[in-house]
Amino acid sequence: MADPETLTTGAEARPAPVLSPPRRRLGRRQRQRFWRLAGYLVFAAVLLTVVAAADWGRLADSFFRPDVAGEMFPEAITVALRNTIVYTLLAFAFGLALGLVLALMRLSSIGPYRWFATGYIELFRGLPSLLVLFMVGYGVPLAFPDREIPGGVYGAVTVGLGATAAAYMAETIRAGIQAVPKGQLEAARTLGMSHPRAMVSIVLPQAFRIVIPPLTNEIILLTKDTSLAYVLGVTATTIELTKFAGDALNTQVNPTPLVVAGLLYLAITLPLSQLVRWLERRSAKER
Repeated sequence: MADPETLTTGAEARPAPVLSPPRRRLGRRQRQRFWRLAGYLVFAAVLLTVVAAADWGRLADSFFRPDVAGEMFPEAITVALRNTIVYTLLAFAFGLALGLVLALMRLSSIGPYRWFATGYIELFRGLPSLLVLFMVGYGVPLAFPDREIPGGVYGAVTVGLGATAAAYMAETIRAGIQAVPKGQLEAARTLGMSHPRAMVSIVLPQAFRIVIPPLTNEIILLTKDTSLAYVLGVTATTIELTKFAGDALNTQVNPTPLVVAGLLYLAITLPLSQLVRWLERRSAKER
């Protein structure tokens, strides 16, 4: 039998392998910071590329001519902007009133009311606002030759845009009513209130508190839809921003009037957008 010492001395002892330290993996937060930083760098690179490549002098001469913009004032504010705001408010008021009626009909236990409201909502949500305005402005006088829409262009814009907006508002209000707990209505009925009174006094105030932010978004959409009023043949006293800018563009071979109109639209819509965010935050705190 071989001696163990001869076995160990007969072969050279192999050195133990050196193990490298394990790689340190990034944690979840570190990966998030890395990808966030990468996103910032990509955005900054794209922005700097666009800024460096653009011909700002030529762009300013084409779209930002102070002399061309100055010729649009004060009519751009006293006439065009004023009419745009008036059209928006009138269409919103008409659409809100009609939308409330349609929402209540949609929730009614009477079948014909529900069928009419459903048909109206589906019809006007599927039709373009331009087509509805055209039908109101030219179809109604043909259908009722002895009667005219009160207010002329103002009345036609109010009915045309308001009829379309009412379809969207009706669904928004209906969702708000259904979001109110049913126990509120039942508690009001147990106190002796009739169903209509409980709906008006208890349910609708809570529902409108819920749907105010989306209704404010509807005002923004209506503000932009007033640009379609040109199909009704607006005059110098009933002109709105887009038509006003288009007429100015025909006299000036320069797109600056379009930029001015866009800035005036933003003067209306940006404060409304901030109002929507404020209302959403307030509603979330109340809930």
